[in-house]
Amino acid sequence: MIDRQEIFDIAHGYDTKAIKVGALASHSALDIADGAAEEGFRTVLYCQKGREATYARYFKARRNASGALERGFVDEAHVFDSFRKTASPAVQEQMRTDNVIFVPNRSFTSYVDMETVEDRFAVPLFGSRNMLRMEERSEQQSYYWLLEKGGLPFPEKIDKPEDIDALVVVKLHHAKKKLERGFFTAASYEEYVEKSHKLIEQGVITAEALAGARIERYIIGPVFNFDFFYSPLEEELEKVELLGVDWRFESSLDGHVRLPAGQQLTLNDAQALPEYTVCGHNSATVRESLLEKAFEMAEKFVAVAKKHYDPGIIGPFCLQTCIDKDLNYYIYDVAPRVGGGTNVHLGVGHPYGNSLYRAPMSTGRRVAREIRRGIEEERLDEILS
Repeated sequence: MIDRQEIFDIAHGYDTKAIKVGALASHSALDIADGAAEEGFRTVLYCQKGREATYARYFKARRNASGALERGFVDEAHVFDSFRKTASPAVQEQMRTDNVIFVPNRSFTSYVDMETVEDRFAVPLFGSRNMLRMEERSEQQSYYWLLEKGGLPFPEKIDKPEDIDALVVVKLHHAKKKLERGFFTAASYEEYVEKSHKLIEQGVITAEALAGARIERYIIGPVFNFDFFYSPLEEELEKVELLGVDWRFESSLDGHVRLPAGQQLTLNDAQALPEYTVCGHNSATVRESLLEKAFEMAEKFVAVAKKHYDPGIIGPFCLQTCIDKDLNYYIYDVAPRVGGGTNVHLGVGHPYGNSLYRAPMSTGRRVAREIRRGIEEERLDEILS
């Protein structure tokens, strides 16, 4: 892991009046850039060729003579042959010259190998660099390990396919879509074998990935992704903030559930097994009697993260949950950085974050506001890694 003092030394050399907020141009980059623009920062996104138009053209910033935004919010969009080039020594040097504080998202840790992120990306990151690896389910100290250490609820793991005696979800990566899932459900060992064989034949999953898949009890209930924020800089009020809640649209799963049962039964083998590819998000709220439980989970997560990943979580994190018929939460995924659904906050915020700050407060804007506070109070070291 790159020494945190090295990052502090780099940040101390920055012109704090010319800080730019940067991110990989994917995942939640629009939220990051829009929020930074709202807080008065210039923005720079690092794009992959063939995927740059959204950032370089359609949300490109136009400023007037005094520098105020008139339209858009992406000031600079740098385009590379691959996202991996973002972490090249030359690009890192340019980031440091440009006083960039980089906000990691899931695409950054997926397209740039973790060894580079941890050991060789010598650019100040907003957030917890040492926690990014725990997202990988294959890691020994994955988020499941951390949830167990913290006494947090998560779906029961099934050790062997032969032990399946009720509906389960089998979690593994998609064979062809790098960032997506090859998930499937099964209620028996026989169904597990049948479905897995079909998905292997269709090229959705591989036998190698299946061998390392996680099998867990399927929680029957709605999905709520809680977008939290932890502020190391806050000294008077609560450090844990709930900025919003979102839920996912998944293809082709959501297409399946829109079909009447009779039509579902007519689907052929290639159509019958749904895929769980996230293609969008929507905003949500939860009943007020459930909010306190959510805050309790967030507080436990912050505490266990600090114990095992000092200094612990910094800034945004997302607890992705299901709620069962008895209104019990189960955490099925954790994001120790900006969540994947925060673009639902873009420009309008969310009822929870807006009410807390009496202004439209997206996750991206909250990140930028914490950076601004770190600069003004000369406490950037507390929020960078």
